[in-house]
Formats: sequence, C-alpha cells, structure tokens
Amino acid sequence: MMTMEALYGGKGRALIGSLTFSAEDIIRFASDFDPQPFHLDPEAAKSSLLGGLCASGWHTAAGWMKCFVPYWIGEMKRLAGEGIAAPKLGPSPGFRNLQWLKPVYAGDTVSYYVTFLESKELASRPGWRINTILNEGENQTGETVIRFESKVIEFP
Repeated sequence: MMTMEALYGGKGRALIGSLTFSAEDIIRFASDFDPQPFHLDPEAAKSSLLGGLCASGWHTAAGWMKCFVPYWIGEMKRLAGEGIAAPKLGPSPGFRNLQWLKPVYAGDTVSYYVTFLESKELASRPGWRINTILNEGENQTGETVIRFESKVIEFP
C-alpha cells in the first residue's frame, strides 16, 4: 500500500472540486446551523456589514468536505486501476488555523484545494500515520475565501 506522502508529497496543490452556493442552499444551511440575518434574509443582509446574502463560514467548510469525499473515492478508483492500493484514511483528529478570509455570496462558486504538508508515524501504533494537509477554497475571481490545516489518520 502506498502512503499519502509517497502519493502527494511535493506535488503541490490538487483541485478536489467546486461548489456553487445558491441563495436557497445558503438559507437552508443557515436555518439549521447558523441562523444569523445575513445568512437568512437577503434584505436584512443588504444592510449588514457583509452587504449581501452570504454563506455561513461553517457552510463553506462543509463544502470542502462535500468535495473531498468524492475526490478521494475517485482517487482510490484511479489508483486501483493502476494496480496501486490507496492509503486507507480514517477520521480526522482535528484541524487548526481555520480562517474565513472573504464572504461567500449567493451565486459564488468556490473551488477547493488540498496540499499535502507532512506525515508523521505514530510511535504507539506501528504503520499508522498522521498526515497534515492544507485546505483552501477560492471564489470564481481567485480570491481565497477559506483556509485551514487538517489532520487525517492513515492506517494499514
């Protein structure tokens, strides 16, 4: 089985997918998880600091995961087609440095990227690794709107 480090170390940023944030999706997500006026009401949002209806930062973070899972499933299939066993990835033990850098407005499309940063073997579990990846999202004009580092467990 190949490791994430062997697959992606030093290869730069990989596009994992894009997501367009419609007004309906923004309102639906905010209604359930972040019910602030600038996420729920287009008229109220116009007079807010943000100046228009925009997605919750948590929505933009969830968008990253929505793109990553199908991307990784595709990578597993691609590698299997090449006769390579893909790394087994488990849950994430956490993230750090979450930054919401620009608002994501209704109609914006965010393209999400991952960059492999490092891998460390776990002394307590031979064959297990903790990988660190940089995750970013850019809007349609190339402005970074979200950035965070996450950890992912790799196991045999």
